[in-house]
Amino acid sequence: MASKRKLSNLSLASLAVLIGLMLYGGYHYHADKRAREEGEFGEKVRGYLLAHPQVLREVIAELKKQDMAAAEAEQRAKLAAVSSDLTHDPDSFVAGNPNGDVTIVEFFDYRCGYCKQSYPDVMKTVAEDGNIRLVLKEFPILGDQSVMATKAALAAGQQNKYIELHDALMAAHGSFSKERIIGIAGSLGIDTEKLAADMEDPKIHDIVSKNYALATKLGINGTPAFVVGNHFVPGVVSAEDLKAFVASARETAAKSPETDTKT
Repeated sequence: MASKRKLSNLSLASLAVLIGLMLYGGYHYHADKRAREEGEFGEKVRGYLLAHPQVLREVIAELKKQDMAAAEAEQRAKLAAVSSDLTHDPDSFVAGNPNGDVTIVEFFDYRCGYCKQSYPDVMKTVAEDGNIRLVLKEFPILGDQSVMATKAALAAGQQNKYIELHDALMAAHGSFSKERIIGIAGSLGIDTEKLAADMEDPKIHDIVSKNYALATKLGINGTPAFVVGNHFVPGVVSAEDLKAFVASARETAAKSPETDTKT
């Protein structure tokens, strides 16, 4: 009986080895077959693309389109997440129509040449439209002189003279020493002693810090930068393009009546 059991165990072991070899051989057979088929398919694709290279351009164009759509969706999500701070921060000056149905938010620096280049078109568009809220976000990123000009403009707000000094600083070119800024403010009838004192108010530092944090969340690292509805528009923008973005924002709002159109 022991010899029979030994023989039986030996037979089972042999059978197991045989099955393993069969499976191993079958795996490699199918793997080799699959590799051959994939190689043949790859050669066919290669031949087709060589014969029709325009297909590659179509594929690249589609990839770019999908990447742009994904980037736009990500940017819209970022804008939605900070919508209130972006459009209704009580510390940001609102020009144009405070009750306008479309909001344009601008991040700017008083020493930024591109900001100065865009400024006339921005203000012209706001004035001609009559139904735009322009939210001005101080974003001084070009050094100490930019910070000085920002502090002065925000301090002028304590005398209800923000927009007057803002316009003057946007129109001015060259360096911005404190003396020059104070001189410009004085020419506008601003109390310069009070202005100088208010420029050191900690609240002004807090406002600028808040704008920096908001810009960081939105990935803004240059000026000017605009937000029109759910459109993020970096760099110089013409009056024509700005009007197109405003029209698009209104069209989007019209399709979504359940949302607040004044955001």
